[in-house]
Amino acid sequence: MSALLLAFALSAPIAIHVDTAHRVQTIRPIRTFGASVDSDPKGRIGLLYSPSRTKLMLSTGLGTLTYRLYTELSIQDWHWNPRGRFSDAARREGYWTSDPTPGEAISNSFGYRLPHRGDSRDQGDDDGYSRIDDGDPATYWKSNPYLTHAYTGEPDSANPQWVVVQFLRPQPIDAIRIAWSNPYATRYDVQYWTGSGDVIVEPQTGTWHEFPRGAVRAGRGGTQTLRLAGAPVTTTGVRIFMSASSNTCDSHGASDPRNCAGYAVEDIGAGTMQSGRFSDAVVRSKHGSCAGAVLCKPDPQRQTLMWTSSDDPWHSRSDIVTGDQDQTGLDLIARHPLTRGLPTIYPVPLFYSTPQNAANEVRYLERRGYPIAYIEMGEEVDGQYALPEDYGALYIQFAKAIHAVDPRIKLGGPVFEGVSKDVPAWPDAAGDTSWLHRFLQYLRRHGHLGDLAFMSWEHYPYHNCDSGPQLQADLLDEPSFVRRIVDQWRADGLPASVPLLETENNFSPDGTSAPQRLYGALWVADFMGASLASGVSYMTYYQSEPEPLSLKRQCNSWGAYNPYLVDDAFTVRAKGAAYYALQLITSRWAQPGDAPHGVYPVSTSLGTRNAVVTAYALQRPDRTWSVLIVNKDAVAHRVTIAFGPRASAFRGRVTVVRFGPDRYGWTGHGAGDLPHPDKGLDVTSQGAAPSYVAGPRSLTLVQGRIAPQ
Repeated sequence: MSALLLAFALSAPIAIHVDTAHRVQTIRPIRTFGASVDSDPKGRIGLLYSPSRTKLMLSTGLGTLTYRLYTELSIQDWHWNPRGRFSDAARREGYWTSDPTPGEAISNSFGYRLPHRGDSRDQGDDDGYSRIDDGDPATYWKSNPYLTHAYTGEPDSANPQWVVVQFLRPQPIDAIRIAWSNPYATRYDVQYWTGSGDVIVEPQTGTWHEFPRGAVRAGRGGTQTLRLAGAPVTTTGVRIFMSASSNTCDSHGASDPRNCAGYAVEDIGAGTMQSGRFSDAVVRSKHGSCAGAVLCKPDPQRQTLMWTSSDDPWHSRSDIVTGDQDQTGLDLIARHPLTRGLPTIYPVPLFYSTPQNAANEVRYLERRGYPIAYIEMGEEVDGQYALPEDYGALYIQFAKAIHAVDPRIKLGGPVFEGVSKDVPAWPDAAGDTSWLHRFLQYLRRHGHLGDLAFMSWEHYPYHNCDSGPQLQADLLDEPSFVRRIVDQWRADGLPASVPLLETENNFSPDGTSAPQRLYGALWVADFMGASLASGVSYMTYYQSEPEPLSLKRQCNSWGAYNPYLVDDAFTVRAKGAAYYALQLITSRWAQPGDAPHGVYPVSTSLGTRNAVVTAYALQRPDRTWSVLIVNKDAVAHRVTIAFGPRASAFRGRVTVVRFGPDRYGWTGHGAGDLPHPDKGLDVTSQGAAPSYVAGPRSLTLVQGRIAPQ
């Protein structure tokens, strides 16, 4: 930077004001700044949780651990304890319940694919496919029996189940062929979609309309070909909306009533009828509609997209997932130093499991004496495109089962994906498209709002490839982003008494190199600071395990969610920029430990919208004040810091901590390229000053005592 430009940047100080009269909340750092773990590459659990890796993970200063559940993203049932029994023990198939009796320590556990799966895609490894259009007459989709009258206590019409056939391009449709399995729908409606957006991803943008001849009120099962209209309707979506069941038993027999509840479909065709001949637009295949991760583009030559309201968690021993995915065992996690001996946030499988399996997990944890902070009910159910009423019905059943074990357990959800706005759903009868509002209303109507002890969601705010003006725009937007989403949850009707927990977070779901690059450090500071200032009670950093960098296809760049640089041999080569930001926040901004800190509002002379400099304030238990300053500008800025109505200032000695491009830089060409420079945090002690310099694209912390007010 030229001397002239530097002088200009420092000429007009930015005023920072800490409102000492209005405390936002009280936090305990070791319980508020959390760590998170997830599924791990097969055979690597021992290495990832080894003493040397543990020491590294603990050095971030992060506290309360949250355990992420990958099986829920992959349409799998989680055998959290490999010991247990199937409902049909003789055949080793049926509905699984893990054993709650402590025995040999569980270090590894597994997911099991669901053979009656309906969705063509999932959020995990996406190696599955829909059984509706797989071309195999021996397979079928079946809905979740726990969404029927026998388990909800309400008419089946209160939780109608559905299948959506989605075409990537508009298709003319005037006929449908449904090959029902057992149980079949005796009452259903065939509908078509009109809307400006995607039928699944943007459900609030359109409407379902019944075909002129789409109402069936005396369904007989078997294979039915229906002429739906006199002339074709051009649409991208066809929905079969089922509201009454035959309750006839599926291929697994009448020994278990769950086999006879819900709906089952072997195949669906949709197209046109000409001269009595059915022309089908559905493509059938045993391959998922896209090969790759969540963000892959569907391939219309593989399998026409099928989406279903729910899936039957029935499966067999042979459905075990043995690929590159291990779900770390509960005992290994609960006994690991990474928990710091604190209560942990555990998940229970919900959408693809049974209430009994979830209740036994809590029994097991308590019999082992493992402290539980919270229980998250499932994970990312909005990513499964479930309706809020269905999640609500399952939530209540699981809550009853868990609270029968221990009524003190704090339950919550719905663990939304990383979302940027209110989660939408197809309009209900009243036109309400807010997923969370409808879920809360469902709990309230059924007298179970008290079972929601917290609301949780994931935070992956941005999609970009680490470059260009959009990156800077995203960095500037983060504080407002956090405030907007918190305000949205409250506007949806979340009671003020229900705490907010961000239980999985990173800059982008694309897995960019933000944690390894300097801008990722700026984002972490803004994310955590803005979250506290918005009243969020807990936030985690995803993820803790030091796993290798990988080449992200979307961006053609190297990156990883964890804040390290790790090579293919799992050797940690260096620490990433986000690592140093975490250290600054947990060990410098806050006073490490479990003592209470006050969070106070901060304003600046730049205002609140897209400010290049933001600031966050804590009053520490040692009675010092700690102000964290984030400068996202390419130039340095001089700042003044005032406290309270009398504009008090720091006095005596202050500690100043800095982290910026003079301390760290990384080229981004893989783990073989080490950061340069890599000097870590710059910590100095100096006398209090009228102003302080926040370097370009840097974090600056000023901590000390202030003059009496």
